[in-house]
Parts: sequence; C-alpha cells; structure tokens
Amino acid sequence: MIRTPLRPLARILRARERGENPDAIERENKRMRHEEMRDRARLQAESRLILLAVAFLGGFLLIGGRMAYIATTDPVEPRAAASGSPIIGQRADILDRNGRILATNLDTYALYAQPQQMIDPEAAATRLAEIFPELDAERLRTDFTGTRKFVWVRRQISPEQLQAVHDIGEPGLLFGPREARLYPNGPIAAQVLGGATYGREGVDSAEVIGVAGVERQFDAYLRDPANQGAPLTLSLDLTVQATAEEVLAGGMMLMNAKAASAVLLDVHTGEVIAMVSLPDFDPNTRPALSPETSPDDNPLFNRAVQGVYELGSTFKVFAVSQALELGLVNADTMIDTRGPLTWGRFRIRDFHNYGAQLSVTDVVVKSSNIGTARIALQIGADRQREFLDSLGLLQPTSIELSEARSGRPLFPAQWSEISTMTIGYGHGVSDSPLHLAAAYASIVNGGTLVTPTLIRQDRAQTGPRIISEATSRIMRSMLREVVQHGTATFGDVEGYDVGGKTGTADKPNPQGGYYDDKVIATFASFFPASDPRYVLVVSLDEPVETSGSEPRRTAGWTAVPVAAEMIRRIAPILGMRPQIETAEADGVTLTSN
Repeated sequence: MIRTPLRPLARILRARERGENPDAIERENKRMRHEEMRDRARLQAESRLILLAVAFLGGFLLIGGRMAYIATTDPVEPRAAASGSPIIGQRADILDRNGRILATNLDTYALYAQPQQMIDPEAAATRLAEIFPELDAERLRTDFTGTRKFVWVRRQISPEQLQAVHDIGEPGLLFGPREARLYPNGPIAAQVLGGATYGREGVDSAEVIGVAGVERQFDAYLRDPANQGAPLTLSLDLTVQATAEEVLAGGMMLMNAKAASAVLLDVHTGEVIAMVSLPDFDPNTRPALSPETSPDDNPLFNRAVQGVYELGSTFKVFAVSQALELGLVNADTMIDTRGPLTWGRFRIRDFHNYGAQLSVTDVVVKSSNIGTARIALQIGADRQREFLDSLGLLQPTSIELSEARSGRPLFPAQWSEISTMTIGYGHGVSDSPLHLAAAYASIVNGGTLVTPTLIRQDRAQTGPRIISEATSRIMRSMLREVVQHGTATFGDVEGYDVGGKTGTADKPNPQGGYYDDKVIATFASFFPASDPRYVLVVSLDEPVETSGSEPRRTAGWTAVPVAAEMIRRIAPILGMRPQIETAEADGVTLTSN
C-alpha cells in the first residue's frame, strides 16, 4: 500500500509562497490518515462479528436439530466404537419349570495391580496374602517389584474382600467390574447345570462361558444379546430335585453304596423332572478334573447320563413285550424254566429253582433268566437288535447335555444266539439309567417312543409307535404284579399303585471278568400303574444291605426301598393325591329321599 506523505513538498512550498502555516498541512494529513485507519479497523471488526454470529447461529441450529432428533427417536443403548469383538458380559438366567432360579449372575469385582503405581509393593504383597491365604506372598512381591506393568491378583473377590483391599490404601491395587455366575441352590442339580468359568477377560469386563452340562450345551443361547436376557427354562422341578437328592443320599448311606443315580421322567412329554448323580459337587466352586481320577470316584461324572452299566433283569421287560407284540407268546403261555440252560460252554441259571415251567407273567414276576432266555431265542438276534434300537437303547441319548455323547451304549459287535439270550435278561448290553427310563416310558405310556428332554414342554410327544396299546397294558399289569407279589414288594407305596422291575447285575472288573461281591442294583418303576404319569429309575453302585445275618446286595433289598421312599416323598409334591380305598360299611343300607 502506497502511503501519502504527511508533508508533501509541493504543498509546503505553495503554502510558504502564500504565507500559510505548513504545519497545518501535516495536521490535516494526520487527521485523514487516522480516519482512514479507523474506518478500516471498524470494517474488519464488523466482519469478524458477523462471521462469529453466523458460526454461533449455525452451532445453535445444529445442537437444536440434534436434540429434536433424539427427542423423537426410541431410546437405544449406546455402543462403544472399538475395534475387534466386544466382550459380552451378560449371561441369561436358568430357571426350573416353575420359574425358580437355578443359575443367575452376581455383580462382583476382579482385583489387579499396576506395580508402577504402587507406593509400597512389599507391604501390599504381605497384606494381600493375609486377605487371600491361597496366594503366595513371595510370588506377589516378585511380581510387584519386577518389570511387570500389570498383574492379575484375583479374578473374583467378595464384598468383604474388596473392603479389606480398600483398607490397604495402595493406589496400585485396582478393581475391575465382573459378572460372576451364581448357583443359589448349591449342589442341587449340579451335574445337570454343569458350571461356568471366565473366557476372555478385560480390565472392565469378562465373558462367562459354560464348561459342562446345560451351561455348555446352551452357551450360545445364554450369551446371545439378541435374546434380550430371556431365561432358559428347564424341565426340572427344584423341589422334586432337592427331595430326590436328599432321599437318594440317605439311601446311598444306608445301603453302603459307593455311588447312586436317579432319573424321574414324565412318560408323556419326555421331560426330566429330576436327575440325580451322587456323589455330587457345588458348581459355585467346581472342582478341577483330575486325569488320574476314575469315573467311579469323580463327582463331575454324571452317572445318570454318562454311566453305562449292565442293568440286569430290568431288560427282561423288553424281551417279553417284544414277544407279546410279535404274537409269539401271551401272558399265560408256559415257558420251560428247567435249568441250567446249556449253550456250548455257557450255563444260564436262575437265582432260585422255579420248577419246570412258568407262565410268561411269572417269568417277569419271579425274574427267571432261563425263561427270558428262551423267549429271546424265539425272537431271534436280528429282531431283538432292531427292537432295542427302536427304543434308543443302542445309541447315545439326545438329552440336552454336553456329556450325553459320551454315554454311548456298549453291545456286542457280533450279535450271536448266546448274546441274544443273555441280552434278553440284561447281560451283554450296557446302558445308562436315562436310557432305561426313556425305554420304560415308551413301554408303559401306551407304546409310543419317548425322547428325554431337559427343556420344559407344553404338550405330549407324538413319537413313533413301538408296541400296541394292548401290549403296553399287559406289561403294566405284569410289572404291577412284580411289586405286589414278586421281587419288588418293598416298592409298594400305599396310595400309589407302583409298578416296576428289579435288576441286579454283577459289576465288571477292569482287570477282566466280574466281581463276585460287587453289583449294580437297579429298580425301574412307574406310577400310578393304572395310568402311568412318571417313570423313576434308581440305581445303586456296590450296595450292601447289612441289617440281616448275611449281607444282601440284590435290588429288591437295596434299590427298591430307596425308590419307594422317593415316590412316597415326591408324589405329593407332583400334585398326585394318594388313592385311598374306602372300606365297605357292613349292615348299612344307603337310602335317598
């Protein structure tokens, strides 16, 4: 910019020629310059003010528009924009059939340390070892005084422990929020629920993943945010489950058994109302699995599903029902029971000498091995195998448990005639108590296949027909006779007409052969016999009843009394009223007006 001089020479000279004061020219030029500078500064200031006003107006309009948009939209949980998959912390509850909580979540904290922020790491290590006795104080000192910048101390702490750590006053000890899995009923239904642990972990969150049981089977469902926290409802009844566990634990102790299991099944829906395996554990403090521990001694082992055993005479029901269905025999057909029955080097004997003949009904009631073997021979190997397979006894159950696949039945690769005979009375095929319960339900419910399930059902199953209703009715009558007059008389429960079949099988020796003094005792029962609603299978491992002069191991003395007490306790809980027979009034005439 060209600036005008304050004292232009030409004007100064002209002013002197006219006798004017040259200083007036300088003052006028200064005034004009200042006015020009003032106008320029004012214009600049006004421009800035206008620009600022426009900016503020735009900001207000933007904020106002955003607020109006938010006010007219539905509320949505904000999601943090972060790279990678977020850790899902929430896990749905598990409920019993009546809505009572079996597994839920508890807000808690994890404890971690940032050693570089610690004031007195050695003192902190000592105090932490006092609060958490399982921690090694020397190891903590090494971690806190070394080069590590982050140390997990405890993945989960109680409120009392949190306060105790707070009282240490160490700024390098920090807490991260956690969602812990809680099983408020302790060991009740432990093997069914399984348990959970932490998967991916961060400072501010951790995912809870199932490790066994339904927690593992339904892990994806329980963690899926799309379900909006909808609980998983099981078929179990918490009260019935607790009662069954209490009775079975008492029976296991009285009968000096090593282990025990029980399954209560609805014969129409296939729902498992109770499933017990003893010994059990508390899923809140799930024990570690030791590879050296045998299944017999492992509380994590679900004997009702994973344990496959020869179930003895309980299998006679299948041979007789198939023979009835095929028209080979009827309830009164006489069967040759002279023994021993010889087949090559094998000898088949009965527990007692039942004479030369028994009716088919008495073969079941008295539990004749010889009679059942002869009936099985009439059926033949191919038809027998096909029938057992149709009942689901030759394949793992489809129950919704991650362990179900390991409960694979054992049966001979070559189904010979001797196999046909021994399998007829329950030796040569190994199944789980759940297999047996489902098969019995299919026999007594009218003859349609039942598939066991742990998920609550709203209607009865419509499985394929296995036997006719007529055959099913005959079998119910025979099995009622077993309890009234046969090997299971201790199973008769007043007010509930119980039917069932005992089974006592020698326990296999891992070294080969069978033990002479160890058995698996099983009672497969149903009630009421006139119109079955439930099947109950109770199995005891190595029971010994010692009230008499000699030890007794058969199911009639061991498993049957335990099952009877269980039915006596759980039937009222299931809403079943006892059937009381009214006495006839002698000499009384009823009249009506």
